[in-house]
Amino acid sequence: MKPDWPLLFRAGVVLLATTLAYTSCGALMPGQNAPSAAGDGPGVTGDTVKVVFIGTDLGKTASMTGFKQPDVGKPAEQVKALEAYVNAHGGIAGRKLLAVYREYEASSDSPAAETTLCSQITQDDRAFAVVLTGQLQANARPCYAQRRTLMLDATLIADDRATFTQLAPYLWTASFPEYDAFTTSFLGVLRRQKFFDGRDRAGLVAADTPANHAAYDSVVVPFGKAAGVTVTVSWIDTTSLSSLNTGLSQAAVNFRGKRIDRVFFLGGARIAPFFMTAAVAQSFTARYGISTFDSPGFMVANPGLIPVAALRDMVGVGFAPGYDVPDSQLSFPDTDAEKNCQKIYADAGITFAERQNARVAFGYCDAALLLQAGATGLGGDLNATTWANAVPGMGFRTAAGFGGITGTGHAAGTGYRVLKYDSACPCFTYEGPVTRLGE
Repeated sequence: MKPDWPLLFRAGVVLLATTLAYTSCGALMPGQNAPSAAGDGPGVTGDTVKVVFIGTDLGKTASMTGFKQPDVGKPAEQVKALEAYVNAHGGIAGRKLLAVYREYEASSDSPAAETTLCSQITQDDRAFAVVLTGQLQANARPCYAQRRTLMLDATLIADDRATFTQLAPYLWTASFPEYDAFTTSFLGVLRRQKFFDGRDRAGLVAADTPANHAAYDSVVVPFGKAAGVTVTVSWIDTTSLSSLNTGLSQAAVNFRGKRIDRVFFLGGARIAPFFMTAAVAQSFTARYGISTFDSPGFMVANPGLIPVAALRDMVGVGFAPGYDVPDSQLSFPDTDAEKNCQKIYADAGITFAERQNARVAFGYCDAALLLQAGATGLGGDLNATTWANAVPGMGFRTAAGFGGITGTGHAAGTGYRVLKYDSACPCFTYEGPVTRLGE
């Protein structure tokens, strides 16, 4: 059977907008500017601290593809609500938060567009910090680090320990996990859920990125040897629509030829749902291991893209409820951090029908509150280094995910729950308690 190229093309438009430039490990270097604890950082005056919140507009992409996306409200108003809250509660190291909202069009994403955006924020706005929400090009984060601009990353992206280390002290996420710990837990959950039982082989579909190669070498290969499972990996080149379509279809053909019926994914960016579409076109079926990185909520919301049969018996790891499960499966709000962020917005007259509608707003809230927490009690100079040195002792908890900043980590998403598809809903559900990532 020939692939459904029109459908794969529509899928590829979105995927390419979110994965084009995971290409160069060498790009993840902070350049010549060594961090300093002396002097105020950019965007800091005696009275104010400027922070830019990026809003990633998916409207054109959704219109072009027909994909359903949750209504996330009015981000600009959400940012102003956070500005008012922070300033009414001490500001940033005693200074007023000056929050600037910038909209970024996802459908025109490219390395050049990311460079332009970085220049606007670091040179025109001269921001102390930027809140990222969908900037996935390889040149984006190094650009901000080179300009000594603090990054609070609210993007669902696979940042591993090496990336955080190379871009220290500038890169942090107040909502999501470190990729190394995630991968360890992901495979552990699949093993405990008997995903590989009775099999001596499995397939892995992974975006061809430095983070995924590192995770494969350090976690997947040792796991496969210990479990007696031969893992056949298909590295997906996402640099063009042609390479994407060819890679996904060829992976399905290879797995079918090897009689593999267990497949899991690394890399996120919705490679999982698009592979499932290509697999059906190649008469390949399997049981799938998935995670929050694979956008479970997107799969359920777009039945025209994801075959119902592909969802059956899916299992894996969930670490961000707004991307994973409906409110019927987890009351909203649930954690104290969720309740706090919801109240901040409610006090400003902003409400959310469901958790999925609040997922962008909660990412903003996490970033603003982490920024404030790290600056609490700081006297004298305020820059990325002095702020970063203070963060570990602040006890910050994330609203968008599970866990918080601990020790020397740069990622607040430190917990997960077992994630399963339930055909009775039909939806994804959580099972068991929150467990620490890396275990």
